[in-house]
Amino acid sequence: MPFEPQAADWLPIREVTRLTGVHPVTLRAWERRYGLVVPHRTAKGHRLYDSQHIARIQQVLTWLNRGVAVSQVKHLLDTPEASPQALDNDWQQLRQTLIGAIAELAERRLDDSLNQAMALYPPNTLCELLLLPLLAELEHRWQGQFGAQMERVFFYSWLRSKLGARIYHNNRQVSGPPVLLVNQSDRPMEPHLWITAWLISSSNHGVQVFDWPLPPGELALACDTLQARAVLLCASTALNVAGLRKLLSGCQCPKWLIGPAVRIHHPALAALAEQLGDLQLAESPLMAQQALQHFTAPVTRTP
Repeated sequence: MPFEPQAADWLPIREVTRLTGVHPVTLRAWERRYGLVVPHRTAKGHRLYDSQHIARIQQVLTWLNRGVAVSQVKHLLDTPEASPQALDNDWQQLRQTLIGAIAELAERRLDDSLNQAMALYPPNTLCELLLLPLLAELEHRWQGQFGAQMERVFFYSWLRSKLGARIYHNNRQVSGPPVLLVNQSDRPMEPHLWITAWLISSSNHGVQVFDWPLPPGELALACDTLQARAVLLCASTALNVAGLRKLLSGCQCPKWLIGPAVRIHHPALAALAEQLGDLQLAESPLMAQQALQHFTAPVTRTP
């Protein structure tokens, strides 16, 4: 018989997403493919969740964040004494599949592989266990290899289009001033920029991405025009640290510098952040997203 809710503490799927950060598409995939979290259904087929479902979702996320493949999680939840075998095998296999598709410029295979992963894993897990390790493996692969620039341009172009489409869709669901992200590197299509923008966007923040550096004065103009809630400069290459003070002057919103450049220039940037008083540093997209979540509340989703 269809379930009819009798209490006020049943939650619809959109509220579960707000509480856990797991997208409805992912929740439905977990239910349909693996039986991980099976909600109650109303007579009209609407999914409803209770506190036990929320707790189970948190358990699923804990295992995923430990590197366990989603196909292994149900066994671990149902038999707590079990231990996962070769946790990274599935992730390594997926990364090799993506690298093979990149080497062959196989856009459809690349797209299908990431689509499947996006349907099963939350953005934070994908970033930590797939995308960031993939970037590191690609950079190693591309050292001195003939065809490296071809692969790099192909992959970076695809990644920007892929994540840009997700960001555009998420931006349509929220209202209010955006977080401004600016590519501060000397190369276009900076992948850390787009991964960071996607993570922030997936946390119900509107984002505006500028994929090229802005000159001093125009960055402040962009912040004022957009009424930006924060500005994030993203860089994975060496920077002119001395020029950052002038670049950031006039920006009245919270300021962040993120990416591998933070590690490259850490002593100088730490000193600059102390002098400015309102500049935050984060080495990775995950660190930036997590820190920003505590620093500024997400905007309201539109109906």
